[in-house]
Amino acid sequence: MGRGLNKVIIIGYVGRDPEMRYTPSGRPVTSFSVATARTWVSAEGERREETEWFNVVAWGNLAEICKAHLTKNQQVYVEGRLQTRGWEDEQGKKHFRTELVAQEMILLGDRRTHNGDIDFIEDDDNNSDYAF
Repeated sequence: MGRGLNKVIIIGYVGRDPEMRYTPSGRPVTSFSVATARTWVSAEGERREETEWFNVVAWGNLAEICKAHLTKNQQVYVEGRLQTRGWEDEQGKKHFRTELVAQEMILLGDRRTHNGDIDFIEDDDNNSDYAF
């Protein structure tokens, strides 16, 4: 089988405040949703808009950063890969969920503290002021 590529980049708005939990081994995982919108003009000349929702999951250090710095309605860039999980409920019904597993997250728009100063955040792993 040949080599493939699974890479997703979205820019949208956080749909709900991130929720963080821990695996039994203590690894942090944060989940949140991101909405993207596209607009187009129909053949009849009407302007149309469609919103697509993405379920995002971040692990480890990125999970902690997302929980600490993301809030509902904030614009965000997320880069990662798609992953589909499957499970069976108590009644034997199969369920599937496709998620964007985040590998990078960048806060977009103004990031100001309560006193109006720019909020620069340093990530110890790559010493970047803007990208996580």
